[in-house]
Amino acid sequence: MKNSTSLSEIALSDRWREHLNQLGYTSLTEIQAQSLPLILKGEDVLGQAQTGSGKTAAFAIGLLNRLTPGELEPQALILCPTRELADQVAKEVRRLAQCLENIKVLTLTGGQPIGAQLHSLRYGAQVVVGTPGRICDHLRKGSLRLRRLKTLVLDEADRMLDMGFQEDMQSIVDHTPPNRQTLLFSATFPPSVSSLSDGIQTKAKFVRVEESEQKHLNIKQSFYHTSGPERLDHLATLLSQVKPTSTVIFCNTRQMCTDTTTRLRKLGFAASALQGDMEQRQRDSAIRRFTHQSLTVLVATDVAARGLDVDHVDTVINLELPKTVDVYIHRIGRTGRAGRKGNAYSFVLAREQHRVEKLDEHFGSETTIKTLRINPNPSMPPKPSMATIEIDAGKKQKIRPGDIVGALTNGGDIKGDQIGKIDVTDFNAYVSVQAALAKTAVKKLAEKGIKKKRVRARKV
Repeated sequence: MKNSTSLSEIALSDRWREHLNQLGYTSLTEIQAQSLPLILKGEDVLGQAQTGSGKTAAFAIGLLNRLTPGELEPQALILCPTRELADQVAKEVRRLAQCLENIKVLTLTGGQPIGAQLHSLRYGAQVVVGTPGRICDHLRKGSLRLRRLKTLVLDEADRMLDMGFQEDMQSIVDHTPPNRQTLLFSATFPPSVSSLSDGIQTKAKFVRVEESEQKHLNIKQSFYHTSGPERLDHLATLLSQVKPTSTVIFCNTRQMCTDTTTRLRKLGFAASALQGDMEQRQRDSAIRRFTHQSLTVLVATDVAARGLDVDHVDTVINLELPKTVDVYIHRIGRTGRAGRKGNAYSFVLAREQHRVEKLDEHFGSETTIKTLRINPNPSMPPKPSMATIEIDAGKKQKIRPGDIVGALTNGGDIKGDQIGKIDVTDFNAYVSVQAALAKTAVKKLAEKGIKKKRVRARKV
């Protein structure tokens, strides 16, 4: 990704520059360099950018600079298509807001008890991140007021329109002041997005990432012939040959997603589905295990194509080729992140040759579709490197990540570098440890507790 603009060229305070430098923002991505100066001036911005381009930091830095800390009614609202993306955006906003005092960021999404959200809203929040449906629920109840809103952000607007949120988005806009700043980001620009922008933005400045940044030059792309009956056999053969350690497999339908997951589990893969028929709790568990690297394969429909933000994915497989170039780009963009190399494999039916030709036209390449010989006895898959442990205590019990690390490393049988990702929610915490240490970690937490408090722990 292009990083040519220095922070010194942006109209930010010395405090903000120092804070961003500490967070690793020594220079800006292309979308940040183009949009952030406009956002800081208070302009409406219409931005075209893919997931992973750095757009979240651009609008987050902008809206945080406009906040009045003492005012507890929402001053910024960020709408996202899925709960997964909303959680990621809220996490990044909180990270960027660390240099400010008394800034509260609240997440309001479906799939969560509304009672706890009502309780949180009573204490106020300057920034709200949410999904359109749940935001509308709170507006109807009167539990959320947007009369002091300064900035409205629509993140991945095309996806929200695809999911049927147009009426909800318009209803939300109708509850906001007319003089607000409106920032709209979208990976694609069909007529529906242009129409949305025309209706809710004022003299919006259009910015986009240069085409060269969207070609995923650090991702090796390969294509293989297949047929309907042979598709899953080809998949098993490919996985046996490549032996990836962190893979996202994309399917076009929920049924194919379920069938594929079932087949891979029978072959011994640590695999889970991620699709719309699953309960939110199941989806959360699958994403958490995958991000904690205790799950090696995630089989997903496009609900995860934009909401999944994991740097360690080494392989993406299109078990079913998507219908459009845009969706293909979103899918393969799950790998090759944070400067790493990535691999993308796609299976192609005979009738889908025209889709490959459209990809060639976009990337300026000429694809060779290879033949993969089916292995009737594929080798055993690699085991997950980590195991995820759930603890029945969280923020409400004043548990912090450091407390969990301290409890696990006390005594020296588990070292700090053997502990992976830690997530702490209101009432639970999740920690990943090297797989061989899972039983030791569970026993230690159960016997010793955390901060001299007894807790229950189990391997997820």
